[in-house]
Amino acid sequence: MKMKQVWILNHYAQEPGGAGGTRHYSLAKHLLVHGWKTSVIAASVELNTGHQRLANNERLRITDFDGVTFLWVRTPQYEGNSGGRMKNMLVYAFRVLMPSVTRDLDKPDVIVGSSVHPFAAWSGAILARRFGVPFVFEVRDLWPQTLVDMGRLRADGLVTKVLRMLEKWLYQRADRIVVLLPKAADYIVPLGVTADKIVWVPNGVELAGYPEPSQPLVRDAFTLMYFGAHGQANGLDCLLKAMAELKKIPAMAHVRLRLIGGGPLKPYLLDLARDLGLDNVEFGAPVPKQEIPALAAEADGFVFNLIDAPVFKFGISSNKLFDFLAAARPIIFCCDASNNPVEDAGAGITVHPGDSVALAKAIATLVALPADQRAAMGRAGRAYVEKNHDFRILAEKFSVMLNELVAEPR
Repeated sequence: MKMKQVWILNHYAQEPGGAGGTRHYSLAKHLLVHGWKTSVIAASVELNTGHQRLANNERLRITDFDGVTFLWVRTPQYEGNSGGRMKNMLVYAFRVLMPSVTRDLDKPDVIVGSSVHPFAAWSGAILARRFGVPFVFEVRDLWPQTLVDMGRLRADGLVTKVLRMLEKWLYQRADRIVVLLPKAADYIVPLGVTADKIVWVPNGVELAGYPEPSQPLVRDAFTLMYFGAHGQANGLDCLLKAMAELKKIPAMAHVRLRLIGGGPLKPYLLDLARDLGLDNVEFGAPVPKQEIPALAAEADGFVFNLIDAPVFKFGISSNKLFDFLAAARPIIFCCDASNNPVEDAGAGITVHPGDSVALAKAIATLVALPADQRAAMGRAGRAYVEKNHDFRILAEKFSVMLNELVAEPR
């Protein structure tokens, strides 16, 4: 059987050995059994570290990971969220349109443009038109609404207006719209898009990397863990203040928090922990994705935290949350989103975001539960992701959409 070809444009796509989300690698690996070969087209500069993957004399590089092709396109390095990052985005968006960049890839049957930022999706739409193939717009973040809700763009600003025009054009141009957020259609349909174009394919987890659920090790300390981005949306300052509150409870002296990861607010969080005298908090560097299961096994429980922001009314689909659930440990869900996988699974405790005192009480409640009750929560979480967020299941759903597209007359 001849393999069909799909190109996925994801500026920040991560190879399997990197730190961070590997959604498209995981989908692509499992798409192979459904007759689809994937080429992931990504920028050469790694998002979390700023590392340049290419040598000085390389314009691009093609690498194979378990049958999944990655095309690394040279982009300039930058620091922070300065103008250098915008330049990096635009260089990627225009460079992938150069015929010489993609000439060594097999001709696509479908092209997916993923909106980690919308310019990558725009490039995908242009390439799909060039090759005469269907275009899929994958909406990971609701640009520009997320930036408006986070206070980083003015609702009536010129940049916002331009991004809204681009966003609407992409919705109208797309043959299908893949959304990660379960309620994203509530945002998209009012913009003039028919609901039958929208397909929900959330994030997931590679369960093969996680051992069967086991009891946490018996230790003197109770280890609460968070791994992931240290950014504005994560609200980790509230978690640190909760740990300061927890220090006031003598029975909680054995509770420790491990924060693993990086991001723009990490220096501030380190200073805050020092100012609060938090000897019960430990910071760690990001770890490669394949090391996450072993790291997660060291936890007795997890905390998932986000700030209280309007954009979460459309739901969440966080990689780290599915890793937490797969690790079969109880979770404190500190978020006010329209969906709550922890509550749906019966896998932990929910608390309103932004309230450090309430979060401290939730931590104390979880720690005080009998060990077998916490273990039952962990097993329930594991069963939930096995049923709903195994990447094998998600790839099958993705392949159904791709097959429908190539079968439709153009």
